Order: sequence, then C-alpha cells, then structure tokens
Amino acid sequence: MLLRSIPGIGPIVASGILSELGNLRRFSSIKHLAGYVGLAAGIYQSGDTIRHTGVSMRAHRLIRSYFIEAFWQAIRTDPVMQAYYRKHQGKNVKSVIVKVARKLLSRTLAVIKTGVPYEIGVVE
Repeated sequence: MLLRSIPGIGPIVASGILSELGNLRRFSSIKHLAGYVGLAAGIYQSGDTIRHTGVSMRAHRLIRSYFIEAFWQAIRTDPVMQAYYRKHQGKNVKSVIVKVARKLLSRTLAVIKTGVPYEIGVVE
C-alpha cells in the first residue's frame, strides 16, 4: 500500500484516510484537499479588510488529527521534514505544526496521484 510508505501513516491511519476521504484523485489541488481536511488558514474578508485567521473550523477533524499525529513521526524519521520544522522554529508552535502537517498532506496527495512510494529524505 502506497500510503504506508509515508512516515507516521500506519495501517490503521491509512485505512482511516482511505475510508473517510475516498478517492484522493478527486481533489484537483492541494488547496482543495487542505481546505477539506482543515489544514488551510481561514480568511475573513469584508470590503478592503482582509484578516487571516487560524485553521478553519469547517473541517474533517478526524483526518486533521491523523495528519497532526503523523507529523510527529515524520519529523523524527525524515530529515527533510525535520529541516522544514526547524526552519520555522521560534514562531507560534501550533502554526508550525499545521504547516508541517500540510506539507505531509501535500506529499500524501502526490504519492496517491503519481503512484510512486514515498522516499525519506527526498526534497522533490
């Protein structure tokens, strides 16, 4: 199974992702998937005023929690994810966790769309 090649995603989480999200190919971009899962920032806009809020509360909370938990394993085992995490250290910890979880989500979408297993330590 391709999803199990991603650090932090084991058999239970992989089956949960597939059963809750179904076919991941239906999402045209990472923006659509991140918005559905809840790893995208919310925006409040009125006239000329634009405010960026935290993560959207309209989300699939179970899948978001799967990727937040997978984040911890990813930064332990993948040096690229660890470097990305360290690059953002010193900022708000929760927003950094969401950034890395979103990066893991985008790599998960790439694994599903391309059919190539995840390789630890590969940048692109």
